[in-house]
Parts: sequence; C-alpha cells; structure tokens
Amino acid sequence: MIIFPAIDLKGGKCVRLKRGEMTSAIVFNDVPADQARIFSDAGFEWLHCVDLDGAFEGRSINTQAIEAIRQSVSLPIQLGGGIRDRAAIDAWLDAGIARVILGTAALRNPALVRDAAKAYPGRVAVGIDAKDGKVAVEGWATTSEVSAIELARRFEDAGVAAIIFTDIARDGMLQGVNVDATVALAQSIRIRIIASGGVAGLSDIEALARAGCSNIEGAIIGRALYDGSIAPREVLALARNS
Repeated sequence: MIIFPAIDLKGGKCVRLKRGEMTSAIVFNDVPADQARIFSDAGFEWLHCVDLDGAFEGRSINTQAIEAIRQSVSLPIQLGGGIRDRAAIDAWLDAGIARVILGTAALRNPALVRDAAKAYPGRVAVGIDAKDGKVAVEGWATTSEVSAIELARRFEDAGVAAIIFTDIARDGMLQGVNVDATVALAQSIRIRIIASGGVAGLSDIEALARAGCSNIEGAIIGRALYDGSIAPREVLALARNS
C-alpha cells in the first residue's frame, strides 16, 4: 500500500482545511518546498498536492509553489486543483508532474479525461469527492446528483491510472477514513482506488488492508502527519507489510 502525504496549497502556503472549508485553513508551513523535503527525508515515495485556490478559480493559482516543490524533491507528484483543460494537463505533465488529478472535469467534461488518459497512459487520475455519496465539484462548492460509484463506472474502460476517493465530511477532521464507502467503490470497479479524507491513525490503514480489496492502492494522509498523530516511520512500515 502506498502512503501519499498531502500538501494542500492556499495563498502559496501549506495548509490543512476542515471539510474543504477555506475559512478553516490552518497554516502548517509557510514554505511548501520545505514541507516536501520533510516528507521526502521521512521516506515517503509519493507526494499528493492540491492547489486549493485553483480548485475554486478553475485554473492553476499556486503555480510558483508547485514548481518549487517539483524542484526541491525527486519524488513523483500527483497534482489536483483547477486542472480543467487539455492545455493545463499538457503543461503540468510536461513540467514533470507524474500524475494529474481531474475532478470537476471528470463530471463536466468526461471526454477530456478519456482523451488525456489515452494520450498519457498511467498519468491521469480521477478525483471523486463525495458529500453523502454524491459527487461535489468546483472546490466542493457544488454538489451534483451523481453518485461516486456512478461516476467511477463511467471511466471503467478509459485507462485512468487511479481514482482518488475523498469523503468530504471526514476530510481534515481526524475522524477516521470511511472504510465502508471506500470498499464499496473498490468492489464496484476494477480501477485502482486511493482513499482520502479523515485518516487519523494506523488503525485506518490497517482497516483498509483488512478489507482485502486488491485494487485499493493506498491512502492520502494530511492532518494526522502534521499534528503528529501518525509517525512517518510507523505508517510506512505498516504500509509496506500490508
């Protein structure tokens, strides 16, 4: 299982939100590139980055911070937030981002996802963020009537690298990952799943592993790493043995 430490960007700084509410932002590092190096030195093998401002604006906003992160570490980076057209996809992948995450575009413009996944095998993921099982987009400001499972199934044959599934109600709340919803999604499709939202302790990683779904690829951890609830060495050891 892969552990993806999260770097969420707002105003050029590394922050964490509660349930995606921008007014709840807490700054954990003024220099995101320094935070990236901390995660790299701790032994993590990937970074998960989100341009929060970009998610609301519909275009990349924290470009300078993302580029600094890219230059500061050799780890592969998956990036989401405001990537909604082919030009943005091309630009970020050409700049060395390993994998782009398409969320709003997956709901609004599925053809874009399919075309990009075909052009860049293994480098396009779909972000599905859910409120009470329904897909939320545009920085989680708008909730659709489409279920997470329904949207995921639309890309079953598209060749996307993974689906990043977030339970918005738990994101940043340290209330535990939504194992039931994650497993239900994993059992409904063949695409790899990355769990996100609410990871609070090692027990969350253990629960995902015990579920026995071979396509649950890993989990994203944010706040629990920043406040010390989860120690990098322990979670990495657990993940390697899962």
